[in-house]
Amino acid sequence: MRADLRAAMKEGRGSDAKLIRTLIAAIDNAEAPPARAGGGAAEQHRFLSGSAEVERLSLDAERVRAILLAEIDEREQAAAEMDRLERPDRADAIRAEARVAASYLSRS
Repeated sequence: MRADLRAAMKEGRGSDAKLIRTLIAAIDNAEAPPARAGGGAAEQHRFLSGSAEVERLSLDAERVRAILLAEIDEREQAAAEMDRLERPDRADAIRAEARVAASYLSRS
């Protein structure tokens, strides 16, 4: 996806780049470890001590697939809402995003 993001940016495909950034962010968020119990938001760390470094979670292909499916489902629901609001132009654009996201299902 990151290579596709660079290509979309170089080729001036802003809408594709925006979508790919969103998909990458969803996966990155899922890789974040849960917050530690009792850990405050303003914990002090020594500079360069490594105390702020936390290992990311490793997602298997099935978890990445579930994230992509959720993103696709969200867009399909939004497109249906745009149809209901008689905004077929916006519905078509959202469905196009869903198709791009779906193209990554076979790659995950």
